[in-house]
Amino acid sequence: MSDAFTVLWTHDTCRALRKAGRVGERPPVAFSGVHSSLPAWSGARVGDEVYALHVNRCVVYVVTRMRVIDMERRDCCGTEPATWRDPAFAGHGDWSMLGADGCGAAAVHVDATPVRFDTPIPGELLTRLEWRNRRGRTRTLKYVVDGRLERSISLQGFYRLVAESAAELAELSGDAV
Repeated sequence: MSDAFTVLWTHDTCRALRKAGRVGERPPVAFSGVHSSLPAWSGARVGDEVYALHVNRCVVYVVTRMRVIDMERRDCCGTEPATWRDPAFAGHGDWSMLGADGCGAAAVHVDATPVRFDTPIPGELLTRLEWRNRRGRTRTLKYVVDGRLERSISLQGFYRLVAESAAELAELSGDAV
C-alpha cells in the first residue's frame, strides 16, 4: 500500500518556479537532501505520493502532487560532477530550483500534476489534516487560527499523512497523476 507525504516549498523555491516559467508544467524530478535546508524524503518509496505545499499570507496551497517513480540517478540527470563547481544534476537544470544544489541532494524522479499556485487548502480542512510518525502517533497543524496558518513551522519538513488526510488532499488537488 502506498503512503502520502507533504513537503513545504519555500517562497524562494516558488518564486524561482514562477520566474523560470514553470507554472503549468509538470516537474519530472524533485530533490531530497541530507541537510535541513532540503528535506530528506526518508520513508518515501516508489508509488508514494508527495504533496508540495506553499504558504503565502497565511494560506496553504497545494502546488503539485507527485508520485515517486524512482529515487536513483539516471541518464536524464546528466553526468556526475567532476568538481564542486560543476552542477550536480546538469540534466535537470530547468528544475534545479527544487533543490538540485542542496547539501547531499539526490534526485527523486516523479510523475506530477502541473505546478500551480491557485489551489488553496480550505481552512476547515487545515484543522483536520493529520500526519503520522513512525511510532504511529498522529498530530495536526499548530497555529491554525480562523482557518489561516499563522506559522508554517509544523509544515517544514517531509511528513507522512494519515490515509484520510491524503484522500482529502487528493480530492482537492484533482488532476490525476
